[in-house]
This record gives sequence, structure tokens and C-alpha cells, in this order.
Amino acid sequence: MRIPLDYYRILGLPMQATARQLQMAHRDRGQQLPRREYSEVAIASRKQLLDRAYTVLSDPDRRRAYDAGFLDAKSAVNSEIASSQTEDNLPTAPEDFNGDPHAWGIEISEDQLVGALLVLLELGEYELVLKLGHPHLEAGKISPQVDRSRETQLSTADIVLTIALACLELGREQWQQGTYQRAAQSLETGQTLLLSEGLFPSIRGEITTDLYKLRPYRILELLAGPEEKATDRRQGLQMLRDILQERGGIDGSGDDGSGLGIDDFLRFVQQLRGYLNSQEQQTLFESEALRPSAVATYLAVYALLARGFAQHQPGLITRAKRMLMRLGSRQDVHLEQAVCALLLGQTEEASRALELSQEYEPLAFIREHSQSAPDLLPGLCLYSEHWLQDEVFPHFRDLRDCRRSLKDYFADEQVQAYLEALPQEMSNASEWTVVQHSASSNAKTVTASRLEGVSESAGSAKDSGTPLEAGVEGSTSVSSSAAATATLTSTSQSSPITGDRPGDGSDRRPSRSSSDRMRALVDSRLPVRNPSKSAPHRTGKPTERSHKRGRLFLILGGAVGIAAFLFLGNRIWRAVSSRNPILEGEQLQVQLDRLPLEIPDPNAKPLGATGPLTTEKARLAIDTWLAAKREAFGPNHQLEPLEKILVDPVLSKKQIEAEAARQDNWYGQYQHNRISVDLVEMNQVNPDLAFVEATVSERADFYENALFDPASSFSNENLRVRYELIRSGGQWWIQDIVVLN
Repeated sequence: MRIPLDYYRILGLPMQATARQLQMAHRDRGQQLPRREYSEVAIASRKQLLDRAYTVLSDPDRRRAYDAGFLDAKSAVNSEIASSQTEDNLPTAPEDFNGDPHAWGIEISEDQLVGALLVLLELGEYELVLKLGHPHLEAGKISPQVDRSRETQLSTADIVLTIALACLELGREQWQQGTYQRAAQSLETGQTLLLSEGLFPSIRGEITTDLYKLRPYRILELLAGPEEKATDRRQGLQMLRDILQERGGIDGSGDDGSGLGIDDFLRFVQQLRGYLNSQEQQTLFESEALRPSAVATYLAVYALLARGFAQHQPGLITRAKRMLMRLGSRQDVHLEQAVCALLLGQTEEASRALELSQEYEPLAFIREHSQSAPDLLPGLCLYSEHWLQDEVFPHFRDLRDCRRSLKDYFADEQVQAYLEALPQEMSNASEWTVVQHSASSNAKTVTASRLEGVSESAGSAKDSGTPLEAGVEGSTSVSSSAAATATLTSTSQSSPITGDRPGDGSDRRPSRSSSDRMRALVDSRLPVRNPSKSAPHRTGKPTERSHKRGRLFLILGGAVGIAAFLFLGNRIWRAVSSRNPILEGEQLQVQLDRLPLEIPDPNAKPLGATGPLTTEKARLAIDTWLAAKREAFGPNHQLEPLEKILVDPVLSKKQIEAEAARQDNWYGQYQHNRISVDLVEMNQVNPDLAFVEATVSERADFYENALFDPASSFSNENLRVRYELIRSGGQWWIQDIVVLN
């Protein structure tokens, strides 16, 4: 058979090489042995080709004849191109030339094939290896020889090895060229071959490692394509879900094989957001938020706000508002809450949220553009429209060039109908919570250090959920893990953070404001906004142009504010004029199917006792809490049972969440089928303190406006929760709840 090789290439020399260079090349090539997985048969076959090339080229007469044939072949190739002659009309060169106008080749015996393929592999001719090697393997499968010799078996294994290595190197080459799907196909071809033959698990492991590291690049390539390629987009999204599952979420610390630390993965998520439309992001991040995940919750809020405002769907704004309450107890998201309240026509709540915000520059901007108004609503209108248009929309593929205004939003009849149907605003500020200044300052300090390129460690925050959105027990758990910034694979491969070829010097990082908020959620559960992105930033003396722009924005904001006030004023008038007489004081809720007052069970065991907390008492306390949870977040929103088992700080939090659920007109039907107490640990210093870890089986079906909400409903058979209990008045009370998974 003929192989497209010449003697000079076998030795790795140019045609002008001297006799001394030939000698040195033959010696060096002979000493450079292939990978240890090759058998002695392959090594001997390769050596035969090296010796043969050196024998011909080291003899002056044979070399002159060989060179003449080589030059004649080149001339024949040029002649073929010029005259379109067939190869049968070309002259036959001496020695090994066969008249092929497209390649200079040598004749080899079949037992030398493995050596020739090995030489081609060393020369980087990976596609030629595949082209020549596959037919040999297929022929062996079609005509199996029962009495195959040991050398034949070794030779076949060596050919399998060479093809697999060619697939591996070709995949890496295509990876570096930026053709990630082609690279994956090459790697998968080698992996499939090794699996089918049951050979070389170490090489198979190398290929598998590269495939895992390649996944982020493939996701970006698949999602960056046109939306018409629906199959590619589905494949990319499924690959992304697989990675998220292996990592344990966006801010998880699991090993997905990509080599990306938490910092790199957050930037990767920021980058791929630009390739996803608003519906895809909403579906993805709402699902991820149920883990629970603080970062996914915040990104889901972005998607809900973007779609709700752009498509005039205030129902999505309501969902975003609920999800923000999951972050609001410990993180300063009051500006986002104010925007949600404004879009829902809840002006009092919007004003209360602004009062609680600690973000100086956005508030200064809002106050500046509300100077002639009795409140901050004109400035908030202007800020909200600017923030949604310039900070939120650019992260969505379908909204990047979208232009929307508050005036058009409030003028939409469907929006007006939805806002009319909303319950009246709360008369107190119980649903808003204040973030402690120390926590805010600490989070911003951490974020500032990130901006300076410091990447020492990262905490993976597991956010708590309200019963509707997260459907889990409770508060927030934080697990620390090392997160030094990692490179993807090697210096020869590009990073998914930029998506560019290595060495081109480009760095398309996502906007710092958005990535910093995600980073802050992981570091300290406090999203930090970059005011320069969310509101015009001034340094020094304002220019005349900025004054004009400010006046223009003020006029626009005034117009929007007037339209909003007219609509809201009409709504308030209609509500007041049609309202039924209200009885003063708290009214007794009497129903025919239940007693108006709870009668204590005479057989119930007391929660309190002297001595250490036992497993039985711990289980009884947890069961009492879950029963209270079913009442507080159920259809009737009965808050009183919470006071019989919870104490602050968790009592106030659950009361706020349950009251917000009542105001937003949603409830959950909970089922707790199993409670397993795994650990009871008494405080060694204070005998009235104890910690309990338990596994709870929880299922919840949620309803919003009396309609079943399948997206928020869930079932978790192994929910691990840590409870902090305190004994007071002869009873054990729960004062903190932390979800561990």
C-alpha cells in the first residue's frame, strides 16, 4: 500500500539537508521513542521506516535519483493543474513515486502500516491518520481472523491507539482554532473507539477530561448561533443544566470537570447571558433559584423584570417582587424592590423601599430629579426607566435593541386591568427589612477587593426561600470553599470568559456592575450596584450639555409622573368610593367547618422539660413548627401558630413572609411526610441552647390568585435543615432555621 510520506519528512529534514544533518536526524529520531502505551511491534515498524529513509538518503547516488523523481513529481503536479491531465498520463518517477499528482508517497508492506501511522501522528497529520487507519480497522471487523497472531493483535491495538491519539490531538487543535463543536466531535470519535475496543483507559481518561473542560466553550458556541438553530440551542441549554447540576448551582462549589472556580464560573454565566433571550433566562434561573441559590434568584429577578416591563406583563413583576423578598432580609435590594413596587402602582411601598436603601449615588440622583415634587416618585420613575433600559435590557438577546417607556407601560389596558385587581397596599412597613450597615460596608469592602484582582477565597451562599419561591424551610446557609481563579485547561487553550482565540489580546468581560452584584451575593449575600451604570454619574463641575440632558430627563420624568399619578389617583378614588364599611378592631374569623378557637390536645406532650434536649422532644418541636408553617402559608394565612413555636429572629421573618404572601394573594398547600432527626447537639456553655439537624420530606403545591402555579411547586424528599433551639419558660423554642442543602 502507498502512504503519503517522503523520506525527508520521515526524518524531519528539508531537501537541502547535509549528510551530517541526515546522520544527526536519524540518530535523534531513533532515540525519541513514542508513548509508553505502544508495543514493541509499533516501535520496530517505525524504526524500519527511519532506517529505510536514512539508507536511501545517505547514499549519494540513490539520493540523486530520489531527488530527481521528487522534482519530476512536482513538475508533473504543476502540469496536471495546468492541463487537467489524468494521473495516468504522468511520468513514473524512480524509486517509490507512483505518479500521484496530489501526494508524494512511498510503498510499504501491511505490517509497516502501524509505523507509518505513528510517523504521521508525530508529524501532526491527524486527519491522514484517521483516513488511513479507519479502513484497516473496518476491514478487520468484516473479515475477522480466528488464528490471529500475537503480532497482529498488537499491531491492531497500536492502530487503535494511534487513531485515538490523533482524535485527541486533532480535537485540541480545533479547540485552539475556536471550532469547539468540531473539537468535541473529534474527541468523542476517539472516546467511542476506545470504549468499543475496551483498550487504553488512561487515554480514554485524557479524552474525557478534555471533553469536560470543553463544555463551557461548546455552550457558548451553541448559544451564540442564530435562534433558528433550535436543536443547537437545546443542546447548549441541556449542557448548561448538566454543568449546573454537577456544580450544585451557579454559586455552588461542586466539581463539573471544567476547571472553573467560582469566580470564573460567575463570569462565564455573565457572558452567556448575552446569548440567551429573556424567556430562556427566566426558565433557567427560576429553576436554579429553587436549589436555593442567591445568584440565580437575583438573575431570575432580572429576567422577570425585563420581560414584565418590555412585554407589559405586570404579573411577572409581582413574581420578581416576591423573589426579591427572599434576598431582602439580609441584602440591600431595596432599589430593585422600589422599582417593582413602582411598576405595580404601589407608590407607598416604593417610597418605603427607597427610605431603607443605603445606595448613596442612585438615591442622590433620584432626589435631584424630585426636587419640585412632594415625594421621590418623579426621580424614581426616571431612574427606573433608565436602569431597565440601559442596565437590564442589554443582558438579553431579544431585548438588547428594545426601547420601552413607563408612559407606554402604564397606558396599556391589560396593565391597568391587572393593577386594578391588586389588593390595597399595606398600611405599614412590615414587609420591608433593614440591612445592617456593618454588613453592607463589609460586603462592599469585599467587592472592592475583587475589583483590584484579588481572588483569595469565596463563600458559596445558599439563599433561603419564601414558601412560594423556594419552597424550603428557611433561612440562609453559607459554606466556605477555596475559589482561587482557575484557568481552563492549559496555556494553549482559550478561556470561556472571553470566547476568543488564545493570544489575540481581547477580553470581553461582562459589565462590572452586574458581575460585582453576583460576586457580592456569593461573598456576603449583599448585591452591590455600580451607580455609574444605574444612574448618570457626575464628577467635577457639570457641563452645559449635562445640564440640558438633566433638564430633558426632568421634563420626561415629570410627564411620566403625571401620567402615573393620574392613573393611580383614579384607582384610589374608585377603590375608596366602592369600599364596603370596615369594622374597627380585629374580627373573629368564624367558619362552619372548624372551631373558632383552638382546643389544646390533652394527650399532647409538652415541648419543654428540664435536662438536655432529647431526639423525641426535638422531633416534636420540628413537627410543631411545620404545622404552624402549613397554617401561616396556607389558604387562611393564620399567623398565630407561629408564636407558639418560633421566637425572634426567625419569628419576625416568618411573620413578614406570611403577611407578604397574604398581600400578594398566594398560598401553599404543604405536606410533610417524614421527619428524621439526625443530630442533637447541646451547647456546652449554655444548657438552654441546642442545635438540631434533621432531614425533612416536604412537598408544596402553590396557588396564585386561586390558580395552580406549577413552576413554583416542588417536592423534596431529602431536605436537610439545621435548627437552633432555645429553652425559655420550660419550653424549647426555635430561634433560627438554616437550610443545609
